[in-house]
Amino acid sequence: MRAARALAWREVVRFLRQPSRIVGALAPPLLAWLLLGAGFGSSFRVPGGGGASYITYFFPGTVVLVVLFAAIFSTISVIEDRREGFLQAVVVSPVSPFAVAAGKIAGGTFLALAQGGVLLLLAPVLGTAPSVAALAPALVVLAFVALALTGLGLSIAWMLESTQGFHAIMNLFLIPMWFLSGSFFPAEGAPAWLRAAMAVNPLTYGVASLRRALDPSASGLPSSGLALAVTFAFALGAVLVAAAVISRYPAGPDRAALRSRRKKP
Repeated sequence: MRAARALAWREVVRFLRQPSRIVGALAPPLLAWLLLGAGFGSSFRVPGGGGASYITYFFPGTVVLVVLFAAIFSTISVIEDRREGFLQAVVVSPVSPFAVAAGKIAGGTFLALAQGGVLLLLAPVLGTAPSVAALAPALVVLAFVALALTGLGLSIAWMLESTQGFHAIMNLFLIPMWFLSGSFFPAEGAPAWLRAAMAVNPLTYGVASLRRALDPSASGLPSSGLALAVTFAFALGAVLVAAAVISRYPAGPDRAALRSRRKKP
């Protein structure tokens, strides 16, 4: 646990020394929320949403997008650590793979939750005013979403050699996952194949849980129990997969090391 805490604290210290990451994680989703919310505000109506405006509907998805960007920026440090030699020193130490995964995921989750939480607390200033009682369950849901996305990002980053490849995979995998989560548009009114894709997307249930926490009267969402269960299972599965990847491939994408491991009986 000491090793995991040290790795988590290292992620926090690195973040504090790179203030540009705050701008990179918060500014694009915030601008997208304001611009798209204003642009679609007069032409978009939430099905079954009464008089809810699009900027209100888009807010939970924007918070999740902040968490997504924060998870991407925190897990990309795995590639940088490998290039600098720090990661090799960690994997040859007596620290268990689960401790390495726990430390990296804990640090990334804390940073993602902190940045998403800031946007939640700024909601009244920005035009959306969830009740104080809604903020506590919303933060719990956001913590599970941050845990899942950070674990998923770590699993992908561990097996890649370059930051360019990591960004390509993120744009191919995580960004479409966000688009198909109900953040940008609701499932109601979408084609059948698109609704099916949204139904099997685990992030859909995290966004639905966050939306229901901020607005209990929201309609057209999965049940609260199902959404929370899938979100928790997504987070747990992402952590276990990250630990398994680190345990199975301690050298990451080092092909020579992987070949030598396979030759052993």
